[in-house]
Amino acid sequence: MMQAKTKKFKLLIFDWDGTLIDSEARIIESMQIASTQAGLTPAGDNDIRNIIGLELNQAIKQLYSDITDESIEKIANDYREHYMYQSKVPTPRFNGVLETLDLLKNKGYQMAVATGKGRQGLDRAMEEANLQSYFTITRCANETRSKPHPLMLEEILDELKLKPADAVMIGDTSYDMSMAQTANMAAVAVSYGVQKKDKLMQHNPLACIDNITTLPTIV
Repeated sequence: MMQAKTKKFKLLIFDWDGTLIDSEARIIESMQIASTQAGLTPAGDNDIRNIIGLELNQAIKQLYSDITDESIEKIANDYREHYMYQSKVPTPRFNGVLETLDLLKNKGYQMAVATGKGRQGLDRAMEEANLQSYFTITRCANETRSKPHPLMLEEILDELKLKPADAVMIGDTSYDMSMAQTANMAAVAVSYGVQKKDKLMQHNPLACIDNITTLPTIV
């Protein structure tokens, strides 16, 4: 009789945007509209892709380095308003997400989310995607330090009384990979999100997968 495959990790920590949910187009649209409303020439699509994953105010400051704090706050508020309540751009789950989370849950993994989203945005997004029941704990950038600082990972581990070696971070950006490295945690990169595989591989992840359905074979 074959033995069941031993789990390498107890906890799987997922990024949200670009890893579980295909929200890139809505993020770009919302940022460009909010920037225009603030009287700015909106950043290009690629520049906005490069800030996905950061806390919102930090992302805006990186896009528009010479604007005032007041302008940053206005853009952030207008962005949230458009993204959550006005945009008609769909934000579907990536193919295979539901089946993969079901499989991992049935195998006994604990699962968490570590995201650059704010709490209000994540709670709404999780409800829309019908994914709330899969995650033991979530951390948002407005509750802690923004990626790539490792504090949100450290807080998740502390709350669950686990060590870095017990967990793996799954994400689509260099911010996710760097955050995991600094926390002495393994990482799995996904190549179907906002950043390209060669950029992700610079951080030496455990693996880089083209489809989330591959994840159970790695962890």
